[in-house]
Amino acid sequence: MRVPRTFAALLVLMAAVSCTAAQGDDGKPGAPAPALPAYQRLLPAPAQARAAAPGTGYVLGPGTVIRADPASPDTREAAERLAERLRASSGLSLMVVDSAEADGILLRIDEGAEELGAEGYKLTSDATAVTLTAHTPAGLFYAVQTLRQLAPAAGGGLIQGGTITDRPRFAYRGAMLDIARHHFPVGQAKRYVDQLAQYKVNTLHVHLSDDQGWRLAIDSWPRLAEYGGATEVGSGPGGSWSKEEYRSLVEYAKERYVEVVPEIDMPGHTNAALASYAELNCDGKAPKRYTGIKVGFSSLCVGKDVTYRFIDEVLGELAELTPGRYLHIGGDEAHSTKAEDYAAFMERAQQSVAKYGKKAVAWHQLAAARPADGTVLQYWGTATTSAAEKAKVADAAKSGHPLILSPADRLYLDMKYDLTTKPGLIWAGFVPVKRAYDWDPGTYLSGSGVPESAVLGVEAPLWTETIGTRADLEFMAFPRVLGLAELGWAPKSAHDWTAYAQRLAEQGPRLDEQGVTFYRAPDVPWS
Repeated sequence: MRVPRTFAALLVLMAAVSCTAAQGDDGKPGAPAPALPAYQRLLPAPAQARAAAPGTGYVLGPGTVIRADPASPDTREAAERLAERLRASSGLSLMVVDSAEADGILLRIDEGAEELGAEGYKLTSDATAVTLTAHTPAGLFYAVQTLRQLAPAAGGGLIQGGTITDRPRFAYRGAMLDIARHHFPVGQAKRYVDQLAQYKVNTLHVHLSDDQGWRLAIDSWPRLAEYGGATEVGSGPGGSWSKEEYRSLVEYAKERYVEVVPEIDMPGHTNAALASYAELNCDGKAPKRYTGIKVGFSSLCVGKDVTYRFIDEVLGELAELTPGRYLHIGGDEAHSTKAEDYAAFMERAQQSVAKYGKKAVAWHQLAAARPADGTVLQYWGTATTSAAEKAKVADAAKSGHPLILSPADRLYLDMKYDLTTKPGLIWAGFVPVKRAYDWDPGTYLSGSGVPESAVLGVEAPLWTETIGTRADLEFMAFPRVLGLAELGWAPKSAHDWTAYAQRLAEQGPRLDEQGVTFYRAPDVPWS
């Protein structure tokens, strides 16, 4: 995932990519664009939106009541959350009541509205009321996120009249946070969940282990966190999460309809584990802990029985902590493991995942070995990935393995924006905001024979070799992660850089209000 390139190759790539970061004719950021009509500034763009006449709709004011349909018990929590958000932005009292009367803001779940799917919703606004309807609580949550963008600022005002009928393009819309290279407290992960969920991102993939640190307490192997977690890149103090902290993140995310996918990378990227337990090494000798950023040098000892007891017990504890569907078992950059050993090891790892009732996710290198039935592959290749490697991924997709697309030269949030970016790496080239957005997941691997139906969704990973503070994390993630949200949710017909850049610009004040440190891309006409 982090393959170094020669400096000469980088110079060529830098020159090519710099052409994509357009600015104004004078080389300076362009002037702010005029404010967009309400339905045209939503991000991600809805599947269908029909606005009523300008100036018509529902007026949010002191008398507004938020109504949770008593026939749908799951609506009360959504109504309370909506009231909390709108009170903070508008300053209005906004009483919440259990009532289905047709005035104010009404939230309802319609079990007969199957056409809305698992995450879709319908929002209508007229002079009498704003009505949010969904088939599921998740859909109602996403309707609330849309209403938050439509709602006026302080003091209330008009919620534009019209109708929005919406559902996502892809089921999986994810972001990954690497807490192994640099440790981040669970509070930062929760903050990221809040930031992602408001843009309808529904998955947080947490990279819990690597060469530089092991970040989750495991009762059966306590030295993993106690010793293996006490380092990070640059010789910092490291740290780890207790089981209680991890559970609190999972519950926090669940309340916001975000599924946590934990990753224990193996058989490579395992120096923190090898340093913690000598018996996991083929020679029985524990290496020193590692604080650099090289990759591909570590490997669990594939020939030892203790190795499989280790992965089974670790995955068993992780499965018990994780109510979601997936456990991520890594599998990338196992350069120190022979190909036949890699295949045998990953087969056993997948069996352990299945034993605990979960589905395995692995980086796409598993396609060259033996992915088990139901295993999801996460593709992180670039424009320069070989045709042979893509062909193996395509063969796996044709065999029924869903793909998560995370092309490094599009969605890796740790890649620098340009030459001026201080944190970040450049092995996959620069990734300006336009490049992160301007590609189609449905056709990205079609040249290799992968149809859109094989794409489960998209994910934007944030590796942290060079990122150790909240400010740097947010600067590298935002606004590029909003492009991920758009690609995952919005219909293909809405894909247009110029229109997206204008809608992205409208999010600037929102991000400012939330205290997000974001990169003001020069080719976006920020409000």
